Amino acid sequence: MHSYTPAEKRERNRLFRKGFRQALADCVDPALSARIERIDQRAAERGALELRALHQVQADARQALANAKAAERTAPRAERAAARQARRAAEDAVRRAERAVLRAEN
Repeated sequence: MHSYTPAEKRERNRLFRKGFRQALADCVDPALSARIERIDQRAAERGALELRALHQVQADARQALANAKAAERTAPRAERAAARQARRAAEDAVRRAERAVLRAEN
């Protein structure tokens, strides 16, 4: 996963267009490719960190869901409705986290 900043996107596009024009003239500067590679490498490192953080959020959400299920099962009758709402909120959080991870991985 790559995570480009807006400035990196602009710079990478500018360098790509410059390299394309040079390729048409058949005199490509290797420094352009090196700069694009450095931008790609930084974006890949940033993307890996973000993906790792998303996996941690997903794991925390799953743990919170397990806790909510246990609380619902052990709740007295008077508190069972509140426990059910907490479980449903935890399930929604797990679904949001899973969708975010899937989007990031693809």
